[in-house]
Amino acid sequence: MRQAILSNWNLMRLIRLIMGIAILVQSMIARDIVFGIAGLVFTGMAVFNIGCCGTAGCSTTSKRSEENKKDVTYEEVV
Repeated sequence: MRQAILSNWNLMRLIRLIMGIAILVQSMIARDIVFGIAGLVFTGMAVFNIGCCGTAGCSTTSKRSEENKKDVTYEEVV
């Protein structure tokens, strides 16, 4: 667990951490619980390196098929 938290830091993960800490500080100043929960979510996403879809859950596979292509003909209208 410690290795997962301390390794593989990139720019997006750092931005999420900074945003999460800023939201947490702002929620403490405003004494807003809902805002604090949002800050905990952003901070947790950065610390544990997860996203909304989990680890690499948002990637889609693209399958190209040559048989579905049709030739399109255009007619000039004058």
